[in-house]
Order: sequence, then C-alpha cells, then structure tokens
Amino acid sequence: MREWQSQLLHLQAEQFEAVALEVFAYQYEHCSVYRHYLNHLSFDRSKVLDFNQIPYLPIAFFKQHQVSSGAFEAETVFESSSTTGIGVSKHFVKDLSWYKQVFTAAFDFHFGAYQQYAHLGLLPNYLERSNSSLIVQVNHFVQSTLALGSQFYLYDCAALLKQIQVNKRRQIPTILWGVTFALLDLAESHSVDLSHCIIIETGGMKGRRKEITRQALHSELCSAFKTTSIATEYGMTELMSQAYSKANGQLLCPPWMRIQIREMNDPFSVLGPEQHGAINIVDLANFNSCAFIETSDLGKKHANGCFEVLGRMDYSDTRGCSLMLS
Repeated sequence: MREWQSQLLHLQAEQFEAVALEVFAYQYEHCSVYRHYLNHLSFDRSKVLDFNQIPYLPIAFFKQHQVSSGAFEAETVFESSSTTGIGVSKHFVKDLSWYKQVFTAAFDFHFGAYQQYAHLGLLPNYLERSNSSLIVQVNHFVQSTLALGSQFYLYDCAALLKQIQVNKRRQIPTILWGVTFALLDLAESHSVDLSHCIIIETGGMKGRRKEITRQALHSELCSAFKTTSIATEYGMTELMSQAYSKANGQLLCPPWMRIQIREMNDPFSVLGPEQHGAINIVDLANFNSCAFIETSDLGKKHANGCFEVLGRMDYSDTRGCSLMLS
C-alpha cells in the first residue's frame, strides 16, 4: 500500500485512466454505499471498459451515509460546516498521515516546497471547529514553518499585518490563507500593500455576506491589497486533494486528480471543453472512501486542462467552503 501511495503522488498523465479503472474496480467491491447506489440504477459493472464510463457518486451521500471502502476504524472524521443547517458531510479518514502527504504534495505541485514560505492563517470560523480538514492542512504548514513567523490569527488583523511587515523586511516569502469573508473584512478595514504575499482565498462566506462572483471578489481584494492576482484553493470535506489557481480563477488539479463536466440533465453524459455543466471529480487519493464524486458545483473545463467554478446548482445548499455563486 505504501508503495502504491508513493507511486500515486508521482502519477504520469498517461497512467491516470488505467489507475482510475483499478480504483473503480476496488471500490465497487469494497465501498458498499457506492455499490448499492450503482446496483439501484441497474448499472452493469462489466460494461466499464473505459475511463469515461465510470459512474460518479452524488456528493449528498456523504451527508447520509458513511462512505468507506472496506471496514476500518477512522483515525479522524472531517465534517463540513453546515452553513445552512441542512446537514453536514462526513469524511471518515482511515489514515491522517496519508491526508498530510496528499495535501503537501498538491501544494508543492503548484507553489513549490511549502517549507520555504511563512504561512499565516486568517480562518476564524474554521479555527473555532475541531473537525475541519482545512485547519488540519494549514496547521500542518504553520507548525512546520514556525521559525519563519507562521501563525494563525483569529480576528486580530493588526497583529496579522504587523507580522506581514516583519516578513517583508526579512524577505521571507509569505502566504496568507484567508476565508472569503475574513479577507473582505480585512480589505475594508485596512488598505495595505500585500503585493509581496501570495494570498490564497479558500472560499466561504458563512452567511455573513452576500455571495458575489469570484471575478468581483478578486477585483476588490486586488484593489485593497495593491496586488495583481489572488490565488484560490478548491477543496472540500469529501476530498483528500485540492486544486489551485494562481490567478484568474483557472484551477489546475494535481496529477492524481481530474475533473469532468457533465450534462446537468444527464449525469452520465460528459461534455467537451468550454461547455458549461456540473462538475464531476476524480480524486484517486480517495481510495479509502470514494474516488468518483458527482458534485453540485457548476463549471467549465478549458482545452488546457484547467477548469473554472461558475456557481452552484439551484437545488443544492451552499457549502461553507463553497466558491462564489454566479
């Protein structure tokens, strides 16, 4: 298993579809929720001969069932924030060390070694929860780089900005992780030059503000922080992996993760580049739960492999980590 995990994080593009078929075969046998769902649809597993024929599990099942491949005692259970009170998604994580390997590899793939940065966390609502996957991720970065001035900031924006200036004088590369509403609060109360930082917005209005488009959000933050771009992390409770955008909202997956765009009225129909539809996610690092997830996010995929999130399907509740609604 350790050898397989190591190989997965160094997956070549031409290997992806073959490995995905292996993971599908394993999870059909060992993830009872996934198998029962497909059997309910009278789905014939023997017909899956190609990657594009793999069916996806609606993400709502993570609210209603324990989605696990095989029997194991979870080391931790991540929960969504239940912004609307409709219910929480739960992700039963067999091995927390594997999650850390995955999110560090995903970050390093996009930004280079995480140890070279100071990591400053402006994630107030998440810090007040003990079961947030995002806090586990950023806390690992913070604790590993304390010598560079890494720290969480609950609501103390003055202390945050002071540390940012210290890092600027010391020429320490700095990443500011911020939940959307907290970044907007900071932008409105402090117009400051953060052009030397990488600002990563993680989504999440928490019902505190009116939802706006990502384009409008990034425009406002760029103006307030005197920078030319805002980065974005796209992740969720139900996933092990994260996609990132360095600018313009165009997200790129790490090698073991891929998205497809499906027809909204036909979940088994895959759309081509530049077509708008609903997002399916393949996260091969999710082999202990389900790697094939049908989300309620809307988006489009570009010919270069990047994708954009354009909003949410009308019937779905807005997630705590949701991206901007169109």
